[in-house]
Amino acid sequence: MSLEQKINQDIKAAMIAKDNAKLRGLRAIKAAILLAKTEKAQVEELSEDTEIKVLQKLAKQRKESGDIYKTQNREDLYQIEMEELQVIEEYLPKQLDRSAIEEVVKGIIAEVGATSIKEMGKVMGAANQKLAGQADGKTISEVVKSLLS
Repeated sequence: MSLEQKINQDIKAAMIAKDNAKLRGLRAIKAAILLAKTEKAQVEELSEDTEIKVLQKLAKQRKESGDIYKTQNREDLYQIEMEELQVIEEYLPKQLDRSAIEEVVKGIIAEVGATSIKEMGKVMGAANQKLAGQADGKTISEVVKSLLS
């Protein structure tokens, strides 16, 4: 079952359960998927990688908005963003913790033969491919910098 079909089923279930927070998050996911499908030359189904990228983008937007609302003492809007983020994260693959990311990056550094921060680009390229969907780019970048410096 594709992500879009699963989202449509979950929207129906959320409507029946009258779960407004989940419904907002699911509708945001559905809108992003439809937008991605129209951007990608009218494809019928998105690839799993594209679906993950769409979900990661939505999660990142919610986190950034939540941070802004938190600094502006808008607890009501912050709460809405965090509820939607929770729903979005349910559909993302399980995120690795920092120690697991460090282990993978150490293996990549050994594999690529990187010795200095100047070779960060090579390591980042390989790490982003290997950890796609399992960690965000910012965390990967922080780990690579700390291991190469």
